[in-house]
Amino acid sequence: MRLTLRGLQAALGLVWLLDAILQFQPAMFTRSFPDQILRPAAQGNPAWVAGPVNWGATLVGQHVVLADAAFAIVQLVIALAILWPRTTRLGLALSVPWALAVWWLGEGLGGVLTGAPSAVAGAPGAVILYALLAVLLWPEPFRPHGGSVAAASPLGPLAARLAWVVLWASLAYDTLLAASRAGLAAQVAGQGAGEPGWLAAIDRAAGRQLGAHDAAVSVVLAVMFAVIAVAVFIPAAARPVLGVAIVLSLAIWLVGQNLGGIFTGQGTDPNTGPLLALLALAYWPRRPREHPLPADGRPALALPARR
Repeated sequence: MRLTLRGLQAALGLVWLLDAILQFQPAMFTRSFPDQILRPAAQGNPAWVAGPVNWGATLVGQHVVLADAAFAIVQLVIALAILWPRTTRLGLALSVPWALAVWWLGEGLGGVLTGAPSAVAGAPGAVILYALLAVLLWPEPFRPHGGSVAAASPLGPLAARLAWVVLWASLAYDTLLAASRAGLAAQVAGQGAGEPGWLAAIDRAAGRQLGAHDAAVSVVLAVMFAVIAVAVFIPAAARPVLGVAIVLSLAIWLVGQNLGGIFTGQGTDPNTGPLLALLALAYWPRRPREHPLPADGRPALALPARR
């Protein structure tokens, strides 16, 4: 697998572009945006999280058309800035504070403090992964040819690996919580409202298969998440386990997250599934190149050593 920093940056820019397009949906310019999308993020959260979420939803509700247009334009600017090579650094820089603000005021910190966060449903929240990706994909003038894109980021190899461990270990922990274990089958089966018929049928079939085994499936998922968490410290296992992480992320994106609800008219982002897959690609080990070719593709001539 040939991965480049620029290719991953472009993928992130396209996800931001999708967010901007979703923000321009007609329902977002109505009371549905503050009342059905923003305000529910306050439920179950402590007061210091729920209060600002409700305040933000009330403020948006007072100027819903103007607010939604502003949100959509900001995300469009971030997307285009990341996609244009000359402004990629600016786009990534803008995306971090915006993502952190939306994570709090729009996602209620991804529900991680509600007592029942669900990795399958989208904990710890999609936008916090945007911020992490912005740091890992930060353009640097001199990146080593070996190692992963994440290891060559400003975080450095160790901190980048620790960020991966914290993320996936938290997913494992969330999946083992009693509320998450008990409600997995019902959560999956009940996702079909407003979805296309084929996607709702997948939800119902998956819910039936889970049945009374949702607790056991949760334990299996938690073990898989834990193995994925430590894989970045085991070079021999990194590639196959990261491959499993990509497949698992996309499976959860389909079954548990319904592709982020992008077909309902009220989806605001693709949820965590594709972002977790993109993160796995950022950590994918790259083979070192001892003699990188110049821009014209021809090997450089070796000069005789001076005596």
